[in-house]
Amino acid sequence: MGTLVNGMEHVYRAILEAVGRFSETQVVLSVGKNIDPDDLRPIPSNAIIVSTAPQIELLKRASLCITHAGLNTALEALAQGVPMVAIPIGFDQPGVAARIAYHGVGEFVEVGDLTAERLSDLIQRVQANPSYRDKARYFQKVIARTHGLDLAADVIERAFKTNQIVDSARQPAAPLHT
Repeated sequence: MGTLVNGMEHVYRAILEAVGRFSETQVVLSVGKNIDPDDLRPIPSNAIIVSTAPQIELLKRASLCITHAGLNTALEALAQGVPMVAIPIGFDQPGVAARIAYHGVGEFVEVGDLTAERLSDLIQRVQANPSYRDKARYFQKVIARTHGLDLAADVIERAFKTNQIVDSARQPAAPLHT
């Protein structure tokens, strides 16, 4: 559920209750350092709770990613062709979650509306409908073909370098001529 906003115990409890209903599915729940896994008991037999996890390696084997809809996690899931169920907490996450649903690569539930029942329904919907995985795999191909993650990083780095040069020069902008 992210590195910045990851101490919401009720979110983890809802996730554990929801995924406990899918006993045939192995779940890895990364809770960060703000939550003691013992505080989340009872833990379903199909769940492993860790403070950190090798996210990309897990996504390579995943059938679904339950995420806070952070941009990095969403892009990493798509780069592996994995559909998502998002629980946006704040910052840009509601916008990312809306795009996940809009592009058909997953569903989302607002944190204020989160219940184990609602999350379980969304997990079932995404897992049962192959169109979510098909769309995620489409974006996987697009990301691979266009080197999308590298391209995005390059654009950001160029923007920072451009601003750095302009800021350090402190030269006024040239007037516009019509």
